[in-house]
Amino acid sequence: MRFTDGYWQLRPGVEMLRPRDIDSVEAGDNTLTVFAPTAPITRRGDTLNRPVVTVTFDAPADDVIGVRIEHHQGRRDPGPHFAVNREPGAVKVVVPESGPAELTSGGLTARVSTDGPWHVDFVADGEVLTSSSDRSVGIASTPDGDFVHEQLGLGVGEHVYGLGERFGAFVKNGQSVDVWNEDGGTASEQAYKNVPFYLTDRGYGVFVAHPERVSFEVGSEAVSRTQFSVPGQSLQYYVIHGPTPAEILRRYTALTGRPAVVPAWSYGLWLSTSFTTNYSEATVTSFIDGMAERDIPLSVFHFDCFWMRQFHWCDFVWDPATFPDPEGMLARLHERDLKVCVWINPYIAQRSHLFREGSEKGYLVTTAAGDVWQWDKWQAGMALVDFTNPDAVAWYQDKLRVLLGQGVDSFKTDFGERIPTDVVWHDGSDPQRMHNYYANLYNKVVFELLEEERGRGEAVVFARSATAGTQAYPVHWGGDCESTFVSMAESLRGGLSLSLSGFGYWSHDIGGFEGTPDPAVFKRWAAFGLMSSHSRLHGSSSYRVPWAFDDEAVDVTRKFTRLKLRLMPYLGGLGLVAAEEGMPVMRPMVLQFPDDRTAASVDTQYMLGPSLLVAPVFHESRAEYYVPAGEWTRLPDVGAGQAPTVTGPRWVAEEHGFDSLPLLVRPGTVLPVGARDDRPDYAWADGVTLRCTRLPEGYDEEVLVPGGTGAPATFRVRCASGVVQVTSDDAPGEWSVENEGRTVRATGPGEVTL
Repeated sequence: MRFTDGYWQLRPGVEMLRPRDIDSVEAGDNTLTVFAPTAPITRRGDTLNRPVVTVTFDAPADDVIGVRIEHHQGRRDPGPHFAVNREPGAVKVVVPESGPAELTSGGLTARVSTDGPWHVDFVADGEVLTSSSDRSVGIASTPDGDFVHEQLGLGVGEHVYGLGERFGAFVKNGQSVDVWNEDGGTASEQAYKNVPFYLTDRGYGVFVAHPERVSFEVGSEAVSRTQFSVPGQSLQYYVIHGPTPAEILRRYTALTGRPAVVPAWSYGLWLSTSFTTNYSEATVTSFIDGMAERDIPLSVFHFDCFWMRQFHWCDFVWDPATFPDPEGMLARLHERDLKVCVWINPYIAQRSHLFREGSEKGYLVTTAAGDVWQWDKWQAGMALVDFTNPDAVAWYQDKLRVLLGQGVDSFKTDFGERIPTDVVWHDGSDPQRMHNYYANLYNKVVFELLEEERGRGEAVVFARSATAGTQAYPVHWGGDCESTFVSMAESLRGGLSLSLSGFGYWSHDIGGFEGTPDPAVFKRWAAFGLMSSHSRLHGSSSYRVPWAFDDEAVDVTRKFTRLKLRLMPYLGGLGLVAAEEGMPVMRPMVLQFPDDRTAASVDTQYMLGPSLLVAPVFHESRAEYYVPAGEWTRLPDVGAGQAPTVTGPRWVAEEHGFDSLPLLVRPGTVLPVGARDDRPDYAWADGVTLRCTRLPEGYDEEVLVPGGTGAPATFRVRCASGVVQVTSDDAPGEWSVENEGRTVRATGPGEVTL
């Protein structure tokens, strides 16, 4: 939201109060509170009729400083609030007789001017990361209500990232962004997953801890500052020190939550019925048979909306005309070693038998007059489940529990963005704050049920809506995109922005959702999708089975599915890192190469973990991508006809067939590759091959291969005088080491030298 008309003037109807002087600074119990009048105080009379801005600094964790800006403190606060995990470390508060006051948390210090005008520097390692200056803080009165804003300075060449799954430009400088969940597809400025958190390549991130609408002006109102504003009389934000983007993400996710470990089977290929296509059990069986006949490993089958009767969404009852024997069908799918996912949402159509039940029991969101809130968008007369009511949560979970008993393994938690603001919530929550926050409640309710019924590590959803904290309930996918190369690229930008917003896993509809992709688009998207953390074939009005396009599409899908399954020892390890450290599986180049100025703006490729560079091809044949410094090696069997190594830093242009894309191994990598390519859930350490790629002299690292369905193993890898030595005390079976074209095999605990 913009308040100014240029630099000097306010917009019509806007009045602004700013802190202009410092009356006093008080040290509390690990807090620093500043009382700042909105004009200089030169005599006692100046204190009359004079508003005061109260700013409180605290430290919820090491290298994190919270800032709360308040005008009137008597406003009722019904919530909801984002959960912030507070684990304060060493906090130092200094209020000298003269000079700036300071609050220090770990290596981050807030240095506050005590003699006016208003000025705060956030300092780390002797360097000012960003500042709040004399025109930064504002208490605004506007025709649309009261607002509080802050502006933090941007340095020369500083880039801003994050703010959720945004499909526009990856670098957010110059953009106006409203954090407000909308069902707007991937081709607009709207987003399904809005997160009021950004990070920069200057060593800090900012989390604005408000679930209501937060408006960001990233160098777009005051071009040298990032402005964020919220309605009301107070603003709470946290400055998070890195210094690297990776360390910022670790600290941010420690505050707001880290993703759960997802089951091994979820990494495999998911196939959907698609949305409005006609299908029955015979159709489903034909798809599964077709994948088997073409030797394409399939892990999950997904039933989209019309598994239920039309106009009955959601009643969680299989359409008896289409699926007369759901339990038998699901058992038959399980006999084929498949997991099953079904589509759901939190809306209850008027024709659903659950509408009357939910209405009578008070489980549906109501208007101020006490009526059930309803509209006709999406489903006729639909209502909304009130997840602030514990009894409604139990009721909803019981309905899903029936499906789990029938054999369903996972849920696609669709929608959750169209949340009204003219309603009353059971717990009295502020409707404006519940609009975004609802995504947290919805996905938490479903995910926790899956954990309860299936066990920790076996729960996974396919979620569309999200906000800060929803990363704890994976997996999330990119929503409704068109079936074009352009939309493929915008989907990737959304995933990269989401990964810099604390989300560990991300997926997208292979081939695009709207329309039917050209075979070239499908084949390129298949390679991209199968080199993503999670991979799903899904469309709107047309099927996404690869043989619907051409024979080569079948070959491409098979090749990259099997490649991904061989990479499971590596991908499974990345999932553990996501859960333990908050690092995403798919990583923007800037996250892995923060000191490379070219990497700062690259948004058409990514790192799959720390070691694999993936450059999707957005053209029938031409690939253009950036290679950071070093001699990178192509992964075997990908990139036929190209030189086996690529040396950076430089941009590369290449021609690639549909069975190929730039997929490079970073120098200094030990890449664990699995022994199987027919399924994702196998014993990853049994038969693993450790591929050593250009290990530097003195390399000495431990490589953990997670267990999958077997026991994990740890390998100690050393390189000295060109000789690689690998030892393991717990290898459960056969294993191999590859280096410079040579392979040595071993069995069980032992040592390999080559």
